[in-house]
Amino acid sequence: MSVSTVVPREQTQQILDRRAPVTTRYLASTPFTTSDRLEDCATQFGANVFLMEGDLRYTYAQFNARANQVARALHAKGVRKGDVVALSMENRSAFFFAWMGIAKTGAVAAFLNTHVSGKPLAHALEVTGARYAIVGEECMPRFAETAGIDEHLVYLHWPDAERPATDAQRAGFGDDLQQLAAQESPDNVPAEWREDLRAGDTAQYIFTSGTTGLPKAAVVSHARWLMAGDAMKLLWEIEPSDCFYCFLPLYHGAASMSATSTSMSAGASLVVRRKFSRSEFWSDVRRYQITCCQYVGEICRFLLSVPPAANDKEHSLRKMAGTGLTPEIWQQWVNRFGSRFRIYEGWGGTESNTNTVNVDNHVGSCGRVPFWEKTNLRLVRFDQEKGDYIRDENGFLQLAGVNEPGEALGMVIQHPEVVAGRFEGYTNAEATEKKILRNVFQQGDAWWSSGDLLRCDEEGYCWFVDRIGDTFRWKSENVSTMEVTDALVEFPGADAVTVYGVQVPGHDGRAGMAALVMLPGVPFDADGFWKLALERLPRYAAPLFVRLMDTPDMTGNYKLRKVDLQKQGFDASRVSDPLYIRDDRLKTYVPLSAQAMSEALRG
Repeated sequence: MSVSTVVPREQTQQILDRRAPVTTRYLASTPFTTSDRLEDCATQFGANVFLMEGDLRYTYAQFNARANQVARALHAKGVRKGDVVALSMENRSAFFFAWMGIAKTGAVAAFLNTHVSGKPLAHALEVTGARYAIVGEECMPRFAETAGIDEHLVYLHWPDAERPATDAQRAGFGDDLQQLAAQESPDNVPAEWREDLRAGDTAQYIFTSGTTGLPKAAVVSHARWLMAGDAMKLLWEIEPSDCFYCFLPLYHGAASMSATSTSMSAGASLVVRRKFSRSEFWSDVRRYQITCCQYVGEICRFLLSVPPAANDKEHSLRKMAGTGLTPEIWQQWVNRFGSRFRIYEGWGGTESNTNTVNVDNHVGSCGRVPFWEKTNLRLVRFDQEKGDYIRDENGFLQLAGVNEPGEALGMVIQHPEVVAGRFEGYTNAEATEKKILRNVFQQGDAWWSSGDLLRCDEEGYCWFVDRIGDTFRWKSENVSTMEVTDALVEFPGADAVTVYGVQVPGHDGRAGMAALVMLPGVPFDADGFWKLALERLPRYAAPLFVRLMDTPDMTGNYKLRKVDLQKQGFDASRVSDPLYIRDDRLKTYVPLSAQAMSEALRG
């Protein structure tokens, strides 16, 4: 948790005082780790239910016992403090047992994206230096089809009742870790296994949910994981009676850091589901009496696309936290599902050393910074057309003005003992250095570069503008993909809307393009889309092109993937989906053809 967490004016000092221990308790040399948190939970909340999956229930005491058994089995296979153990498994109880079992040996867990194979998978194993890999049976095919994996990697596998592997498939994946663990003692493992392990040491490698190229492995220390949970417990006001819903992939930070760490910090419960299901979401909420849920990307809009029901407001869900909830969807959500929600829209990332959180339900804002001098967050002026910073006469960066979009930077706290505010970086030193700006406001300072544009209003409320590069220029005007998306998401029948800029031969800048996924059985209303776009957007910002897709192109964490769409553009030789172009003369979108494009660009 960074020092820039924001709060409403009337609560600022109170919560700043309350969270003071959060930023000082875990100095880098503090002998307290993820494993110690679990063992404390087993003592303090032993009888509380921690984990639920289907009809299965595990108390904190039972969870700790399972982790101990896994740790002993891993230790018997040679896993020692400092080793890296890759974990490839979908969201299920076994993920938690394996994860905390790794932690109890003093080893580092490297969470692998369960959707990747081939070069990205081999890359992930290589950059983390994994010596061991725990592979769920459901993920075995990804490994089997991947060449270039280190032949010295030691495999262990975990059965999957939902998608069991054959004996032949299991043959190349080592011993059954679940079976080995069942034979071990459930007592806490010897403290000597983690001797000299400190809060500042690496606990996990979590890969960034990049939309292109090979993802980077972000370093997450024990202290950072622990502080994230402690801070969120305070900000979200989590109690032992609360219950989290975990359907976002555990291999990303939102679920493994925020939800898991926060629930354990409070002694609360957590329900794990393999994957998000819009049809089962509210059934799960009511079945398990879920009170807290994370959202990312398109989740809330997906749920709003389900036909209204008479019991929409009859549920236990009261707190939601995440990113990417637009003001329009926010308002639709509370109107349909109830006004008692506390929505904690935030900004930040797995590797970021600063963040913001909206704690006072200010619709659309991602947080508030009432006292900039008490944070390590700054917004600096950025020339979107030139793609560079705006500097003063001495070459230093300049602070963005009120309501002026600026790149968010986080001052890197350079102190060997202070974890809060430091940039822990990636396994690759070169990639880490690329994210650090030096001599920003004065000689010798260092700031983490987010690549995100935010703006801050007169009252200190922050608003996400766009990712740098997602803002494109057309007809000599800057266009924000996020603003265009916000204007179009209410198009009747649309299940997903992705907006991006594409190059047009012979023209400067990039023209807007929208990739639409329509709900099953709903045809694309070209006239209606033109009307909505031109009513809500300036002509230069309304998408020039439309692509109709069967499914949205998304990352495993439900973030829309734009880079491949941008590369494909409107090239019919690379795109088999229906393509349309805007015809302002006919006030509609027409099928793309050379003639239609010539007429549209002439206008």
